[in-house]
Amino acid sequence: MQGMSERQYAARVGLSRGAIQKAKEAGRLVLFADGSIDAEASDQRRAAMTDPSKSRAARSSSPVASAATPRLKPVPEAAVASVGETLREEGLPAPVAGGGTTFLQAKTANEVLKAQERRIRLQKLKGELVDRARAETLMFRLAREERDAWVTWPARVAALMASELAAALGEEVRVEAALMQKVLEAHVRAQLDSLADIRSGLG
Repeated sequence: MQGMSERQYAARVGLSRGAIQKAKEAGRLVLFADGSIDAEASDQRRAAMTDPSKSRAARSSSPVASAATPRLKPVPEAAVASVGETLREEGLPAPVAGGGTTFLQAKTANEVLKAQERRIRLQKLKGELVDRARAETLMFRLAREERDAWVTWPARVAALMASELAAALGEEVRVEAALMQKVLEAHVRAQLDSLADIRSGLG
């Protein structure tokens, strides 16, 4: 036999033979062609695929570890879903529904989120992102200037529109410029009032 048997490897790493069989089925061990276990390569693969906080060595070396130590609480579904969403956004393998999240997947998602946060900070420093308060102030200033322009518009065009109507309808039909201005102002203010109810998309 080229490598170790399940029983030999179990004794080497301090686990039960059943645990070694499960690790073998899960692809966490490296096997030789004859089916025996490559101990060195298997140790490395298990270390790479195992959450350090859940290893037997970590639990036994902890000063507070004892038979009375409570079990870790299960990870909330919302946290698992968040990890999956982050990984999928980056085109990486995400946890299978109902299958839980591996330590490696959670660690990868955490690194992705940190990279995204750094990118956002960098974009802000470069001026690619606009400060919200500044954007709102600019938007309201432009809206106020637009409203002021429309409020003064009837007084500027009333006389011109009255003369154009008289020319188009004939001399027998005359529209007083003051009356034209009054009608225009009423309609413009009604339109401005309706526009005032429109909310910005920044909320």
